[in-house]
Amino acid sequence: MNPFKSSLYWRLLLWFCAANLLVLVLGGFLTRRFVEYSTEVEIDWSALAQSAEQAYDQGGPSALADWIDKQHREGVEATLFQDGQPLQPIHLPPPIRESLPDMLAADRSLVLRPWRRLSMYVAVEPVVGADGRQRQLVAISRSHTRLPPQAREQILLAVQCALSLLFIGLVGWWVARSVAKPVQALRNATQRMAAGELSARVDHPGGAARDELVQLAGDFDAMAERIEALVAHDRRVLQDLSHELRSPLARLQLILDLAQRSDDPAAAERYFRQAEQEIARLDRMTGDMLALSRMEGGLPGMERERLDFAELAHEGLQQASLEADARHIQLQWQADDAPLEVIGSPVLLERALGNLISNAIKYSPEGSSVEISAHAVDGEAECLVRDHGPGVPEAELASLFRPFFRGSNAARAEGHGLGLAIAQRVAKAHGGEILARNGDGGGLEVRLRLPVASG
Repeated sequence: MNPFKSSLYWRLLLWFCAANLLVLVLGGFLTRRFVEYSTEVEIDWSALAQSAEQAYDQGGPSALADWIDKQHREGVEATLFQDGQPLQPIHLPPPIRESLPDMLAADRSLVLRPWRRLSMYVAVEPVVGADGRQRQLVAISRSHTRLPPQAREQILLAVQCALSLLFIGLVGWWVARSVAKPVQALRNATQRMAAGELSARVDHPGGAARDELVQLAGDFDAMAERIEALVAHDRRVLQDLSHELRSPLARLQLILDLAQRSDDPAAAERYFRQAEQEIARLDRMTGDMLALSRMEGGLPGMERERLDFAELAHEGLQQASLEADARHIQLQWQADDAPLEVIGSPVLLERALGNLISNAIKYSPEGSSVEISAHAVDGEAECLVRDHGPGVPEAELASLFRPFFRGSNAARAEGHGLGLAIAQRVAKAHGGEILARNGDGGGLEVRLRLPVASG
C-alpha cells in the first residue's frame, strides 16, 4: 500500500508538523520574554559609561572601538558622545536619532523604552573624562539586563528542547491513544469471538475519523457478522436436517425390521423396494439441503455467464415433460421471440426453474395443465409458472418459501419443503426476487424475476 495514500499517515504528519510549528513560535516568544524579564543581572548604565570613558582615556578612539565591538557581542550598541557628536559611529533608529539632541541636552541619566512592542531600551549616561571634559554614553539594548548572545542561544535551545519534548510527548500520547483504542477494541472483540461469543463487535471506535484502523474495525465487524450468520445458518440447517431425517429414518428402520421378520419372499421384496424409495428420498433431501446451504453461504466457486433466460426455462419444461406425461398434465409454453438475456449461473437457475415447474406439476390435478411463460416485464426478465391446483391459503403465502415449510394443502404430496426455498435463494443470489400469489380461478402463480443483462 502506498503510504502517501494513507489517511493515517497524513493525519500523523499534520499533527507533528503542527506541533513543530507551535514549538518554534511559542519557543521563540517565551525565550524572548525570558531574556527580557527573567535575567536577574541588570545592566549598570553608570558602570558601563565609566568603562567606556576609561577605554577612551587609555587608548583613544581605537580602544573605544574595541570596547564597542565587545559590547556589541554582548547585545548592547553603545558609544560616547562629546559636544553632541559621537566619538565612534553608531547606528540609531530614525526616531531615536531625531530625539537624541533633546536627551543629550538634558544632561542627566535617562533610561527610556520608546516602543513597548519592540522591547528596546535607550540609555543616556553622563560621564566626566580624565581630561575633565563632559561626555555622555548613548546605548541601545533590547533588554534591560546584561545577557551575552551565547547565553541567549543556550536559553533558546533549552526552551526549544523543553517545548519539543512537551509537545512531542503530548502529540505522541494522543497518537498512541488514537491508535491503541481501535487496536484494543479489535483485540477485545477477537478474544470474545475466540471464546465463542460470535456476537462480538468492535463498533467502529474512533468517532468521526475514517483512517485505516477504523476501516479495519468496520471490516472486522462485517467479517464477524458474516461468520455469525454462516454459523447460525449451519446450525439451523443441521437442526432442520436432523429433524427432517428423523421420520424417514424411523420408517426405514421399521421397513427393514418388517422385511427381516417376514417369512414370505414376495412380502420381503416389497419391503426392500419401499426401503429403496426411502433411501432415494433421503438422498434427495440431503442433496437439496447441501444446495440450499451453499446458496445461503454465498455461492462459492459458482461461475456466472450471459445466458438466455427464456431458453433455460424452456429446457426446464422439456426435462419435466416425462413427469407431466405420467400424470397426464399438459405443459403450455409462451415466450417472446427476442432473447431474454440475464447474467447468472446456468446450473443454479436451471435448478430453480426445475423446482418451480416440478412443484406446479406435483400440486396439479391429473388431466389439468401447467402454464410456463417467459417475458420482459418492466426491465426485468420474468418466468411465470401457473398451475391449476388447490392454491395456498392466504395466511400461508408469506411462509411458502421458508425451508421445510409444507402448507396445509400439501399433506398428500411428496416432498420435504425445500424446492421453493432453494428457488428463492437462487433468485436473491442473482439480484432478483420470487413472488407467489393465488391465481384467478384457483391455482398458484409463481414469478421468478431477474435483472436483464446490460449491454
